Amino acid sequence: MMKAIVITLALLVSASQTAAQSLPAGFAYLRDIDPSIIQDIRYAGANNFMGRPLAGYGTAECVVKREVGLALKTIQQELARQRLSLKMFDCYRPARASHDMVLWAQNGRETAAERRYNPAFRKQELFRLGHIAEHSQHSTGAALDLTLVDLAADNSARFDPAKAYADCTAPVEARSPEGSVDMGTGYDCSDAKAHTAASQITPAQRKWRNLLVASMSKQGFVNYSKEWWHFSLPRAGGQAYDFPIPRRN
Repeated sequence: MMKAIVITLALLVSASQTAAQSLPAGFAYLRDIDPSIIQDIRYAGANNFMGRPLAGYGTAECVVKREVGLALKTIQQELARQRLSLKMFDCYRPARASHDMVLWAQNGRETAAERRYNPAFRKQELFRLGHIAEHSQHSTGAALDLTLVDLAADNSARFDPAKAYADCTAPVEARSPEGSVDMGTGYDCSDAKAHTAASQITPAQRKWRNLLVASMSKQGFVNYSKEWWHFSLPRAGGQAYDFPIPRRN
């Protein structure tokens, strides 16, 4: 009798774990589609404008609509011939994470570390100026934040939470390291310099932005003009989801 109870409990635990790790139909872990694409899911840790993991990010994994993942795989294969790689900063975002951003923006506090991401204005202005959305395309699984990595370069520098970096518009040597090419600003930089077509960047930075946009456009991705890193695949959009990002088996 005791043995039967133990077996039953084990099966229940196993079933519970499987359910917790499953994704809705049509979604997939990008790592299962193309493990060569580099991932640095910033909202799953402390290296982001809020300084902590956001609600719903149970693990640092890029989850996307399968169609999106397959398109990224094609882009990655083309970039590999130039010794380049995509690097993912954010993929599917639970709706609760966007709400977490709303609460953060309205909490009446602003630290020096937070100001690095929006040096020209207060964080209460982020929504009005279109840098953060209360309802994000990311929650459909069809929007992404990403950059390029030069695989021939030294990408060993790592973020140090104890270091006082310059703001996100500063020269690449002074701002927080991201292990990627220099796009002219850091990721999630809420500033006019982060607009994809900004004029205040160097020819080399312009070249990298143009290459990223061109590579993504070939597979139907559309860039958001105020963020050089943000792309969406309109044909893969749809309803917003709020399931937490589960650990991958």
